[in-house]
Amino acid sequence: MLRRLSLFVAFLIFIPILIAITTIAQPQTETTSTEPGTIVYGLTLDPSGFDPHINQSAELGIVLRQVYDTLVYRDPQTGRFVPGLAQSWSVSDDGLTYTFTLKQGVKFHDDTPFNAAAVAANLDRITNPEIASQKAIFLLGPYEGYDIIDDYTIRIRLTQPYSPLLDGLSQVYLGMASPSALTEYSPLRYQYHQVGTGPFIFEEYVPHDRIVLRRNPDYTWGPSFYTPEMMGNVERIVYNFFTDPPTRILSLENGDAQVMGELLPADARALTGNSEIQLYPVAIPGQPLQFLMNTQRFPTDQRSIRQALLFATNRVAIVDTVFQSFSPVAWGPLTANSPFYHSGMQGLYAYDIGQAESLLSTSGFEDTDNDGWLDFGGAPLQITIIVPPWGLIPEVAQLIQDQWREIGIQVILEPVPNFPTLREKIAEGEYNLVAFNLFGMDASHLNSMYLSGGVNNFTGFSSQELDNMLLEAVREVEPQRRQVLYQRAQEIIMQEALILPIRDYVNLNASDSRIHGLIFDPYGWFPLMYGVSFIDEAQ
Repeated sequence: MLRRLSLFVAFLIFIPILIAITTIAQPQTETTSTEPGTIVYGLTLDPSGFDPHINQSAELGIVLRQVYDTLVYRDPQTGRFVPGLAQSWSVSDDGLTYTFTLKQGVKFHDDTPFNAAAVAANLDRITNPEIASQKAIFLLGPYEGYDIIDDYTIRIRLTQPYSPLLDGLSQVYLGMASPSALTEYSPLRYQYHQVGTGPFIFEEYVPHDRIVLRRNPDYTWGPSFYTPEMMGNVERIVYNFFTDPPTRILSLENGDAQVMGELLPADARALTGNSEIQLYPVAIPGQPLQFLMNTQRFPTDQRSIRQALLFATNRVAIVDTVFQSFSPVAWGPLTANSPFYHSGMQGLYAYDIGQAESLLSTSGFEDTDNDGWLDFGGAPLQITIIVPPWGLIPEVAQLIQDQWREIGIQVILEPVPNFPTLREKIAEGEYNLVAFNLFGMDASHLNSMYLSGGVNNFTGFSSQELDNMLLEAVREVEPQRRQVLYQRAQEIIMQEALILPIRDYVNLNASDSRIHGLIFDPYGWFPLMYGVSFIDEAQ
């Protein structure tokens, strides 16, 4: 019991660091998009590991959402929970037990029957400390254990109520894997031999080269939005890696790929007049592209300075210039398409140079020697920003530097090449702002960012009131009450000017115009390929 409680506490304040997985070379075979029924899907990141129970990258879900079913799904249109491998479920009055009645007649791709014992085997694997799960285990929250009631009924026990449990169970990281395959392969080798119950079968994984899936001809147990009428004609999907952004648009135009994710905004804008390419801008729920402000270091230890920096940032110009107006301006700690978003955030700290200069002046910052730079006690006003390389953050940081220079603020940009280096720089504490965000449908991801002592609390801000609200929000089962708690939490975060939000994330996908039926799940990153067809009307 104590171990489970400590695990829950760790979840609330901890999002684990990516770890490297040693890859194993596989024999290479020829696979092309010219084969009948085959399409190529472009992946933009080559993760260090592809096991959903172990690894946490969004990229793995693009592939494995097709291989694994989950106990519950979120409907892609409504975002509501619908049956997956569980045909129904119930929650006890005290919120401590979830009982799942499972679908019968379901088989894994290796013909292993799906039943309560299979669910138990997956839960045992995910919660095994030796697996070192980076995300899946934390999606279970205050998980205590399970009880197998009969062959098709299993009960999950919690140590305390936890509203985000169904959200976690709907994500690919808690996808159900074949117990037979988990027994046959070591954790290292299983990522090359993955076996689920989903609409596509895992055929091949060649690290740094390709992943190949083929359609499961026996798939009849999908969620309600997977109707037989919508089933597509794509029989095989080859996922190739396009890690260099400029190559993505060329690969689409040349026919080397039929679907591509994460296009550069300028390339997406260039495609708007191309009738042979279909754009799919998909809004990503969770946190916006944002810069967390360090409240423990001068001068951002002063709220007035943090507020001045917000007023001094022309976010509309940044969104227009860097993101080609594909992304909405962000105003708070949740994106506008996220559940529990507070509409009162809209327009907060809109660009106002006069207000920024007034706040800086009343805080004692003046250009005393007329050199164009503000100073305090003879020392220049300097702001250090840690800048990771992804998400066009370097381009955003450069524009912020230019904008703040106009009112006499010196900005020092500290580029970092990767996530581990980002963590190292943050640990040193010699920064004023750092770009960092998390994604997700349930607002519980705010806990690791804003709970006192949270591992992702890079602001250093501590508030008992905010702690109480965030902790109560994950225990509260009533959605209206959760809305009230999260609204107040968002108000506190912005009243204290803890973040500089820039833009709500939009994933810019595109496909050959002959691709039909491509939709994305409510989390925004993961396509649902069950209904995808390739229709060449010229044939």
